[in-house]
Amino acid sequence: QVQLQESGGRLVHPGDSLKLFCSVSKQTTGAYAKGWFRQAPGKEREFVAASSWNGGMTYYGDSVKGRFSISREDGKGMVYLQMTSLKPEDTAIYYCTAWGGIATPPEKFEEWDFWGQGTQVTVSS
Repeated sequence: QVQLQESGGRLVHPGDSLKLFCSVSKQTTGAYAKGWFRQAPGKEREFVAASSWNGGMTYYGDSVKGRFSISREDGKGMVYLQMTSLKPEDTAIYYCTAWGGIATPPEKFEEWDFWGQGTQVTVSS
């Protein structure tokens, strides 16, 4: 079992940067891929970024490539999402997630195993 808790979401202006935090605790051994998804009102949950099970590879959705960066500190049980050059279309609830596979992390939210409650990011002038 894996528990995840996001924090750091808030109201920011277009062009600002923001860092999201995800605290991870687990009662099972083994490494997990970690990821971030987001969901805007009326839209499906969208893949944002993922870090492979050993942290060796990172993956990004097309809409955030070059602007967002995922990182992790497994010893501290933390996952981060650094967001730069934020746009109004980045407004959404951001979710931290974990997946128990060792292949390339999936971009379909249905395939991830554990989820946090989400943190709201609003980008508005």
